[in-house]
Amino acid sequence: MTRQFVTYLLLVGFAVTGGARIAQAQSDIGMFGNTPARNMVSDETGVPDNWDPQTGSNILWTQPVGSQAYGGPTVSNGKVYVGTNNEGVRNPAYDGDKGVLMAFDATTGDFVWQMVHDKLSAGRVNDWPLQGICSTAFVQGDRVWYVSNQAHVVCLDAEGFKDGENDGPFADEVDTGDMAGDIIWSYDMIGELDVFPHNLATGSPLVVGDVLYTVTSNGVDEGHVNVPSPFSPDIIALDKNTGELLWENTIVGEDILHGSWTNPTYAEVNGRAQVIFAGGNGIIYSLDAETGDPIWEFDCNPKDSEWILGGRGTRNNILSTPVVYDNKVYIGVGQDPEHGEAPGHFFAIDATGTGDVTDTHMVWHRGGEDFYRTMSTTAIADGVLYITSLSGFLHALDPQTGEEFWTYDTFAAVWGSPFVVDGRVFLGDEDGDIAVLRAGNEMELLGEYNMGAAVYCTPVVRGGVLYILTRNRLWALQEGAQGDPF
Repeated sequence: MTRQFVTYLLLVGFAVTGGARIAQAQSDIGMFGNTPARNMVSDETGVPDNWDPQTGSNILWTQPVGSQAYGGPTVSNGKVYVGTNNEGVRNPAYDGDKGVLMAFDATTGDFVWQMVHDKLSAGRVNDWPLQGICSTAFVQGDRVWYVSNQAHVVCLDAEGFKDGENDGPFADEVDTGDMAGDIIWSYDMIGELDVFPHNLATGSPLVVGDVLYTVTSNGVDEGHVNVPSPFSPDIIALDKNTGELLWENTIVGEDILHGSWTNPTYAEVNGRAQVIFAGGNGIIYSLDAETGDPIWEFDCNPKDSEWILGGRGTRNNILSTPVVYDNKVYIGVGQDPEHGEAPGHFFAIDATGTGDVTDTHMVWHRGGEDFYRTMSTTAIADGVLYITSLSGFLHALDPQTGEEFWTYDTFAAVWGSPFVVDGRVFLGDEDGDIAVLRAGNEMELLGEYNMGAAVYCTPVVRGGVLYILTRNRLWALQEGAQGDPF
């Protein structure tokens, strides 16, 4: 597995709209995908569709982060949060390879504080070098939740130690300086649940009400053959206020193909609250949000597919996050980009069933030469579904039928997800380009802008400002802004 891949795994998010009732995001909530349904769509307006780093046109500010940044960005209550490593040292007291969550002022770009985590002693089998924190944070009010590289689910005070207070009950922080993060509670998934993260602990937590949901990243050993912890859970629910374990589910068990890296999605379908996640075996599961009991499952691979190490087989695991829209789940399959390009699958699944619905609830499917492996999450807006493949193709499809309206070729690998806002589609690629296209059923390229480094994360918008995280730098773009030439 490439280190770039392991870091990618948090970048996808999903959506629930239409007939499915969901808990809507509030103005003070920042999360991957804008709502618990994780749809990569925003209703913001006034977003710039052009900028120039060479002249500073429409550049509000830019800040370096680490040498590899894959967690984020999340914006809430005047701060931007990103996960990165320690290669861009902010505090000289911390030396060497670390996992770091950074907070910046959303308006000025000023560095506010950071939370620093040591690497796991097991090394790359559980904590790949230089990957840092790859979890995209969930932020609500004065609390920040994420998964650290140590496989801890962490709750922080959004003010850090800038407020001069050590909020508890956790009060054993080593660093209490004014640029340090302040831990409220921390739940150790390795120590408490014996999970075995494959290469990296990932997952972007989802909070609905007082409950936090996250995957555990449980996976195979370094030889990619054995599952060291087959009886450890794949997904858990915690009390967001205390970190108390509410339920766990070990539905995949020893059938894990690689790892369990995607994000949970929440929706209410036919009046029943569901948590939907992609298992490490290539199967989509729906669980009762209150109890964790199974509701339905759907195998996203043909019955005759076969998993072969190195990506040579026809069976795929899932790196994307499921999206729910109009009582349907939208999901594509994929593999480690080191395994290369190959035919994949993309499904629309009726989410109203129970039990094994593989043979009964498929609405439509694209596969073979019509769709290649993907790591991206879907965006659905105004009757058009947008999804990318690792091969660099952006597909615009009819979400009801799967019919293709158009395809755009970026000519570069795409790990992140399309993001729709203000009538435009924004998409980053491995060459460092952001493509801006007009949203709709006819293709129109508005521009393409190079950011100087690979873009593995999905952009976000808050308050008319477009935030883009490249591999080593955070950008804030605003209509009419004039920054210094870069």
